[in-house]
Amino acid sequence: MASSSDRVLNAGVLGATGTVGQRFIVLLAQNPMFRIHSLGASERSAGRPYRQATKWKMSELMPEEVRDVAVKPCDPAHFAGCDVIFSGLDASVAGDIEKAFMEGDFAVFSNAKNYRMVPNVPLCVPVVNTDHYSLISGQRAHYGLKKGFVVTNSNCSTSGLVVPLKALQDRFGPLNRVIVTTLQAISGAGYPGVASLDILDNIVPLISGEEPKMEAEVLKILGGVNDSATACVPLSGLKVSATCNRVPVVDGHTECVSVEFAGTPPSIEEIKQCLRDYTCEAQDIGCYSAPKQVISVTDEEDRPQPRLDRNAGEGMSVTVGRIRECSVFHVKFTLLVHNTVLGAAGASILNAEYAAKKGFL
Repeated sequence: MASSSDRVLNAGVLGATGTVGQRFIVLLAQNPMFRIHSLGASERSAGRPYRQATKWKMSELMPEEVRDVAVKPCDPAHFAGCDVIFSGLDASVAGDIEKAFMEGDFAVFSNAKNYRMVPNVPLCVPVVNTDHYSLISGQRAHYGLKKGFVVTNSNCSTSGLVVPLKALQDRFGPLNRVIVTTLQAISGAGYPGVASLDILDNIVPLISGEEPKMEAEVLKILGGVNDSATACVPLSGLKVSATCNRVPVVDGHTECVSVEFAGTPPSIEEIKQCLRDYTCEAQDIGCYSAPKQVISVTDEEDRPQPRLDRNAGEGMSVTVGRIRECSVFHVKFTLLVHNTVLGAAGASILNAEYAAKKGFL
């Protein structure tokens, strides 16, 4: 399969005016593998220059190259010339639109939840389970496509959790039980997001639908693929319990995790070294967005903290600290993930880089 990684790929962004779409634009504008070709949004935004169609919410300035780009409807007919489609669409509209682009023979990298649990769709955190790309050939055969496919990235909170779990599973064998409590940033709710009277001076102990998503996605991501490469086989031996909270932090999801191993537990020092040593295939093949250190282990007793640690590895690393024995399970720790980078747009972009390097584009 010939690699397309030696040429600049034309990228289309769906949902370009939303906060995930804006993060896609910021990251793509800095990435030498991609050229922003087309921007799609709702019918009310179509035809307007991007600078007029969007309420820019990123801390970075709007890239000059997109300011005067005319926004298009999210219809495959308007995206001719794109090599790859990034979807930041809300789940309420993503399903039909992403399917239309896939059936139009586009490679679609989605941040939405709609296709994550479909058995022949890779649910891929690109520093964890790129082996699930073996599903693409079967997906294409199922839909009668030559080039098109859908790859999804995970829920933003799942993306941080599965990274250290994957490292521990690979080194020490099966995990038995995991309990995770999340403290999730408001940017995860999009814009306008959580009302100020609900979140200021407050913690909201419910993010609708988040807990079952985390519990199911972890099992699919850490699972395997069947012998015919037509479906994912989720883990059957691991049980995950998640409690999700919204907190008054702008970016960066904090997660408090307890883990029980199925076998003899390793020592705390062995666990720390395992996390430090963890590498992924995206690093090995030289993907531009792959972090130098997938897991940043901190020994400072009061870290990680969102304001101090969310940008580790340009937002693509997971920071893990407070690694210690657990009196109920075997080990407990605190992790931090940048929810709009590795937890959203950054994961989709690294997924596409990997796909290009491996010849899927």
